[in-house]
Amino acid sequence: MVAMPVSPAFAPATKADLPAFGIGSAELASRGTGCTFVVAPAGAVCGVDVRGAAPATRETDLLKPSNTVQEVQGVMLSGGSAFGLEAACGAMDELASRGIGFHLMDACVPIIPGASLFDLPVGQFAYPRKEQGVEACVNALANLQSGEEPRQGNIGAGTGATVAKMLGPNCAVKSGLGWSALRMGPVVVGALVAVNAAGCVYDTEGKLLAGMRLPDGTMIDAAAALPMMLQAMGEGAAPDAAAAHSGNDTAGPCANTTIGVVLTNAQLTKAQATRLATTTHDAYARSIKPVHTSNDGDCIFAMASGDVPAEPDLVALMACDAMQQAIENALTHATPAYGLPAVG
Repeated sequence: MVAMPVSPAFAPATKADLPAFGIGSAELASRGTGCTFVVAPAGAVCGVDVRGAAPATRETDLLKPSNTVQEVQGVMLSGGSAFGLEAACGAMDELASRGIGFHLMDACVPIIPGASLFDLPVGQFAYPRKEQGVEACVNALANLQSGEEPRQGNIGAGTGATVAKMLGPNCAVKSGLGWSALRMGPVVVGALVAVNAAGCVYDTEGKLLAGMRLPDGTMIDAAAALPMMLQAMGEGAAPDAAAAHSGNDTAGPCANTTIGVVLTNAQLTKAQATRLATTTHDAYARSIKPVHTSNDGDCIFAMASGDVPAEPDLVALMACDAMQQAIENALTHATPAYGLPAVG
């Protein structure tokens, strides 16, 4: 795999450099699921690009450049597959109770798109409900005031996240939620991601960070795993036959999806935010192999607060580097859980 290192032209930034946004999480840690909410009370232009073939999403049609809604008040990332979309309803209720949203006559309607990853059988069968959505929203609003760095690892939408599952769940590695931010002059771009990929994960230098685990503890990449998959299928066995002797019977199923949000203070149109989301998928392709598979629902949202004039292609370049680092952080901040090891 060709190394794609993060550019030295960009300086590190912090969550405090993006004061228009707040990030908060809530989780059911003992049950292996949770949600993470990004709030923008003053509104943010938002775009989205869904590349995976098995998505669980909410309100993404609203974000098409041709459609009416121009701003959102937040984006919800959650575990729990389609069940987890319920978490956005809790955040919606909380914001509406505070008068944050689209006002029409006596109604206040917060616009909250979202996406969920599949972590249902990791830990116990569970998914974030409205209560967790409310908690994540309250925490995001508090973060808006404090400007503190988001928690990373086994929290929020990354609570039940795992990677490297091409040989089956017994070969998986624990992942989580990652965050990174960069600046160039006044332009700041942050990336938040819950990494739950079928494929292997590579660091920012292109080195294998998390691969399929063999019984002896060795990690292998997708190219090395493919002959084992084909052999197992040729013998009439399930694709995870090669993992049957890893000794880990408590791991979850081979279920996937990487979901993320790009945040920027740049002035972007809705079409430009959509293009930003599209381009940032390059970071997924740099860091995850294979990516955008038939069993992934990979999705990226892009939110722009519009505070600083900026060249859209520069923002996209920064977003790719920030997202690539955030993906690495999701792995290195994760800790062993639910019978799975971590690389951090």
